[in-house]
Formats: sequence, structure tokens, C-alpha cells
Amino acid sequence: MEYDVVKSLIIAILLGFAIGMQRSMTYIYKGEQTFAGSRTFALIALAGYLSGWLQQYIPGFIPVSMAVFGFLVGISYFMKVQASKKWGMTTQVAAIVTFILGLMIRFGLENYAVFIGVLMIILLEIKPRLRKVESNISATDTDAVVLLLAMSFVVLPMLPDKMIGPYNLFNPYKTWLMAVIIAGISFVGYVAIKVLGQKHGVFLTGAAGGLISSTAVSISLSKMFQRRFDLLNNYAGGIAIACTFMYLRVLFEAFVIHPQLALRLTPAYLGAAVSGLLFSYYLYIRAKSAQISIESSAITKNPLQLSEAIKFGILFGIIYGAIAFVQTRYGNIGVYIVSLFSGITDVDAITLSLSQLSVDKKLAETAAMNGIVIASVTNSIVKLGIVYWIGGVKLGWRLAQFFLLTLGIMLVGLFVSERLLF
Repeated sequence: MEYDVVKSLIIAILLGFAIGMQRSMTYIYKGEQTFAGSRTFALIALAGYLSGWLQQYIPGFIPVSMAVFGFLVGISYFMKVQASKKWGMTTQVAAIVTFILGLMIRFGLENYAVFIGVLMIILLEIKPRLRKVESNISATDTDAVVLLLAMSFVVLPMLPDKMIGPYNLFNPYKTWLMAVIIAGISFVGYVAIKVLGQKHGVFLTGAAGGLISSTAVSISLSKMFQRRFDLLNNYAGGIAIACTFMYLRVLFEAFVIHPQLALRLTPAYLGAAVSGLLFSYYLYIRAKSAQISIESSAITKNPLQLSEAIKFGILFGIIYGAIAFVQTRYGNIGVYIVSLFSGITDVDAITLSLSQLSVDKKLAETAAMNGIVIASVTNSIVKLGIVYWIGGVKLGWRLAQFFLLTLGIMLVGLFVSERLLF
């Protein structure tokens, strides 16, 4: 008996058993019965494997066996509906996929089969969490997602990918692409906030809010601190982790557009993010237990609304054109000036603009990197000023400690990146 055959047989049976175990446990928790448990799913995977094996001796065996198996699954589904009056067919579909996985293993695709099987178990396991997400997403949110998908996959390919307009400073394709990227990142945070709920912890909500706008989180929590001075560490921690996620967001945006540039930024921004998380954890373990509700239209507003995407697209187009214009006339100094003023209100647009200009070979990587850092530092100083102005000296000083630590680590990482690594 060949070792490879025994190995693949065992893989098929164990994979089917694992999928069946998940299905069995799900129905046990519900107090219900399922048409197939662990042993049955193991046998289904084995049946798929044997079908592939016998195909080499009996031509046409696979389609016949799949048809017979599909018929049996259909009968079981019909009987289930008749008995329980429930229309779900997740287990039946899982059985069909398990049969196919057995076939894949027989044809030497063990790694792919195991990978798909694990993904399948994860999808089956997260049903309660998916329902929670679905219950928190409104019809308006769904419409916004559909609209943006249409604009991305229907309209985007139709836009010209070339510079047009006065001085050839505007690229319709890249401008809309950047709007799609930032809207998608923000939507992740938006969904996280809706799933977490308003009273699921200021630290978690602050982290999700950091994917949308750390400035909005800073304003919201600074205002709320005025009503609860005893929760200094709670509010400071929420703002700190939101600002920490801003560092990660900038690094991710640079990676999407220009991986090489992102690699050069990694020591600085990853160092700032790690130190920010440690500082946030320090505040977390010293925070009081409290129910805090974040209520801010800047955070709870769906970032996938077409108007929001268009606003960002226009902002990106203006900054991209401005940098290209001043760089040709004033060199890198002009780029840094635009980065400075852009960072006052936003970091995303300048990050994407500089990354894209560097990809287009219109700006050196070093200049793009320095511009992103300047915008990040400027934006951090502005947020610190907002916290001092709205939240007061105590909250401001706590965040000043955070920014001194993270920005200091960022500058050290920038030095290491430029002097030692590149």
C-alpha cells in the first residue's frame, strides 16, 4: 500500500470529520437534530475521494456519483423542510462542498482542499456574528455599498488613466481610485463601530473610530470629558488608540499604492503604532469601569455615501495637482509646505497623493516619505491642540505624553530607516 494514498485518505477523512463536528456542535447548542454529523461528513469526504479514485477505472463515475449524491442531499433537504418548516440549507451545501473536497484531495490538491476546508469551517462558525453585523447595517448602508461597487467596477474602468486639464495635473482614474480606497478603509471602522455598539467600550470604539477619523474621535471624547472628569484615563485612552490606528492607516495606504515606500516608512510608523498601543494599554489597565457612549455624526456617518467619496476624491485631486505644480517650481521645499498645510485637516489625501507621485516617478521616494511624516506630525499637533482647547489641561497633558512618545519613536524609526536600512 502506497504511503501517499494512505496519507491523502486520512486527510480526507479528518477534514470531513472536522466539518461534521462543527455542524454537529452547532445543532447540539440549538437543541436540534441534523441530517449529517461528524461520521457522516467524514464518509462524504471519503465518498468524494473514492469517486475520484474509481474514475480512472470507470469513465464517467464522478458525474454519476455526484448526481446520485446531489439527489440524496436534495431528498434530505425536502424531508427537513417538511418536518421542521425551516428553509435553511447550509448543512446540505456544506455536505456537497465536502464531497468536492474529497475529490480535490484525490487529485493531489491536499493543500488547497485543507485551506478551503478551514475557510469553510470559519464561515460556518461565524454565523451568529454575521447576523449581528447584518442587524446593525441599515438599508441606507447597503445602498451605499452597492452604489460604490457600481462606481468602482463599472465607472472606474471607463475613466481615462491619464493627466488632463490645465497643466496636465488631473488624473480622473487615479482620483476616483483613491476615493474608493479611503472609503473602503473608513467603512471597516464604520461597521466595527456599529457592531461594537455605543456602549461596548471606549477603547474598542476609539480603535474603530481611528479607521474613520482620529480627529473626529479626539473632538468627541474631549467634549465628553468635560462631563466626566473622573474618567481621565478612559477618554485619554480612547483618543490615544484612535491616533495609534491613524499611524497604521497611513502605513497601509502607502503600502497599497507604493509598497517600496511603505517599506521605508515601516520602522517609523510601526514603531509609533507599537508604542502607541503600549501607552493605550497602560491607560486601559488604569481606567475605571464605565459605560461610555460615543455620539458623533463625524464617526457614525456612513463613509461610503457617494457624497463623501466625491469630497475625498476632489481633495485628493487638489492636493495631487498642487504638489505636482509646486514641485516643478519650488522643488521639495514646495512639497513639504503643501504637506504641512494638508496635514492640518487630513493625512489620508496627502499620503495617497505623495505615494502616487512617487510611483509615477514625479517625486523621489525620500521626498514623499518626508512629506508624509511632516503631514502626520502636523496632524498630531493639531489634534493635541484640539484636546487642550476642548478637553482642558489634564486631558491635554495626558495626550501630550502620548504624542511625545509616539512621535519620538517615529523620528527614531525614520533615522534608522534612512541611515541604517536604506
